[in-house]
Amino acid sequence: MTLAFETLPSVFSHVAPAEQIERTVQALERNGIHTLVVENGVEARKLFLELVPAGVQIHQGSSVTLQATGITDEIEKSGRFEAVRTHIRSLDRATQSNEIRQLSASPDYMAGSVQAVTEEGKVLVVSGTGSQLGPYASGAGKVIWVVGAQKLVKDLDEAFQRLEEYVLPLEDQRARQAYGRGSNPNKVLIFNKERPGRITMILVKENLGF
Repeated sequence: MTLAFETLPSVFSHVAPAEQIERTVQALERNGIHTLVVENGVEARKLFLELVPAGVQIHQGSSVTLQATGITDEIEKSGRFEAVRTHIRSLDRATQSNEIRQLSASPDYMAGSVQAVTEEGKVLVVSGTGSQLGPYASGAGKVIWVVGAQKLVKDLDEAFQRLEEYVLPLEDQRARQAYGRGSNPNKVLIFNKERPGRITMILVKENLGF
């Protein structure tokens, strides 16, 4: 059965108002996460390509947001980057698992998205496997998140509510269609602060991803 967006709490699909976006951006900046606001996915892709140098090694999570903005295709198909995920697909998981693990853990750049951002400038990231969490937390040299402004919430309590009531049903449906199995929030990472200059968030004033 296909899950309809209208059956889920609509509050978590609404793009945040300008005042909330401004409060959140200021808090993120105080916490060391540089944040740039754009109007739509087209602008997000353009800015992303300006932020990532040509020829750099880059990995990305399996992100609906990156796919929707065309960033996944830019990374994997444009030829302008050393795409880690493309390289990994060419390796044999049975005999080259160590190489796969090392490539995934510490890329020069890591791209992806997150599940919620609070007005206090805290960021919630959830994963079934945890494969993107290590690079996000410390393994990657630089991290770029592309985040739809519907993911802004008041605080961590609301962030977890958003996760449980909105994100997980949609991600579970996506995973069943893509992989033939459901999704579980096995690993959770919360960013309170970050070393300035390492993480950039592109905040998009559209409903992008879950």
